Amino acid sequence: MKRASLLAAAAFLASFSLAPAHAAEPLKIGFISTLSGPGAALGKDLLDGFNLGIEQSGGKLGGRTVELVTGDDQLKPDVGRQLAERMIQRDKVDLIAGVVFSNVMMAVAKPIFDSKTFMLSLNAGPSALAGNRCSPYFFNVAWQNDQSHEAMGKHVKDQGFKRVYLMAPNYPAGKDALTGFKRYYSGGEIIGEVYTQINQPDYAAELAQLRAAKPDAVYIFYPGGMGVNFIKQYAQAGLKEEVPLLGPSFSFDQTILPAVGDAALGVYNTGFWSPDMPNPQNQKFVKAFEAKYSRPPSPFAAQAYDGALLLASALAETGGSVKDEAKFRVAMRAAKFESVRGPFSFNTNHYPIQNFYLRQVVKNDEGRITNKLIGTVFARHMDAYHDQCKMK
Repeated sequence: MKRASLLAAAAFLASFSLAPAHAAEPLKIGFISTLSGPGAALGKDLLDGFNLGIEQSGGKLGGRTVELVTGDDQLKPDVGRQLAERMIQRDKVDLIAGVVFSNVMMAVAKPIFDSKTFMLSLNAGPSALAGNRCSPYFFNVAWQNDQSHEAMGKHVKDQGFKRVYLMAPNYPAGKDALTGFKRYYSGGEIIGEVYTQINQPDYAAELAQLRAAKPDAVYIFYPGGMGVNFIKQYAQAGLKEEVPLLGPSFSFDQTILPAVGDAALGVYNTGFWSPDMPNPQNQKFVKAFEAKYSRPPSPFAAQAYDGALLLASALAETGGSVKDEAKFRVAMRAAKFESVRGPFSFNTNHYPIQNFYLRQVVKNDEGRITNKLIGTVFARHMDAYHDQCKMK
């Protein structure tokens, strides 16, 4: 009896001594982003917004300090896959976050899901992962690729444009973009649908074809350096005065506008967020981001910031652990955080249900080129693929 009591006491003391050590272990998050090349500004805003969200959560998530294991995918799917495999197998990360481009996301998805590691997309929202390839290990805190483009398709239809020309880079997000636009643009004619090479720097030949087609409006999806080059060349060709240019927020945001300048003024674009949204959480975020990084935030920074707050809310429910998969999944689905974009919830496929807005590029009172919120196009908008997902 005495021996049994001693053993029980020893076991209790051992478990007690181990508890602080476990609590002191950092939460390891693998962060995959495009941090070099023409898309680097997008990846940098993603990383900075995520880090700010962690900082605003007290520097911890679920009571645990955070160790970011950061990797640059270079906008190369094979590099992204190698990073994911290394983070899972060698670095033993607790979960993975980030990813700007959808071709990279499709490459990293299989090794991440096969290992039963949770993935939080802070940007890429390919249609395949929203539909029949949805996964209980995947959450997207940004949007499904089609959605911002669907909003502009509706706006263009409502404005009565009859003949529209479409352009996007030839990769999954580009194809989802134009599919989304066409889904809500009905009654008009698509007189051109052009897919260019990803990271293509010169559009002279395409602009000549566009001019010859004589459309009523042009809709583009060109993020990052692609957007800078295209918008500048569009204006230099004199097309801005001839044919209205339209796009999603990602082609007319703060990763692009400083380099484009006046060539973007007046352009209407659609997205889930605008820097002048009046809710207190957004005002706090914009002020803190500018103070920390000496530049205004883009949608990429906003959605990554939300991603950190989402994780903080979920991990607070699980004591900082992702090991109880069912409990962590339920906590993530609950999305108990205040989003910078206003109303936010998850659909059954783990993609957001949210509002989409019309914005216009303007020059504010301080002379900065930015976006002004014009109105709401969709309220609590669901993606087109959620019914194909077998999760309930």
